[in-house]
Amino acid sequence: MRDTVQAEVTMSFVVSHDLSFRIPVELGYDSADPYAVEITFHLPGDAPVTWAFARELLLDGLSAPTGEGDVHIAPTSPKGLSDVFIRLQVGGERALFRSAAAPLVAFLDRTDRLVPFGEERTAIDPVGDLEAELDRILAEDRYAG
Repeated sequence: MRDTVQAEVTMSFVVSHDLSFRIPVELGYDSADPYAVEITFHLPGDAPVTWAFARELLLDGLSAPTGEGDVHIAPTSPKGLSDVFIRLQVGGERALFRSAAAPLVAFLDRTDRLVPFGEERTAIDPVGDLEAELDRILAEDRYAG
């Protein structure tokens, strides 16, 4: 069975130390891909941009700097539950976002109720996917010949 979790939050798009603006952001989780979360940023004047990365990366980034490569997440303060910086990078281009931690924690809690952390492997249904793929192939063969 495929279930999803969706949430809408507001984050700050940090342009510089002196300039940032608030943007709507959608968080998404699909039990069919239990290791990943998606974040869709709605920047003014641009098409929405969606990033997918490890759910555990988002969880770990709430309490300590984490991430390698294109996604880095870190709390703004080492003490207690603070805001979180999310830095995304493609080549030489970077974007920095700041979010309150509370809505991220609430979102992750909802995903954990759907597929508990550490039990992602059991949530994957390879047999169901295989059966659906075989049905699709057989249907194509029937119509092709």
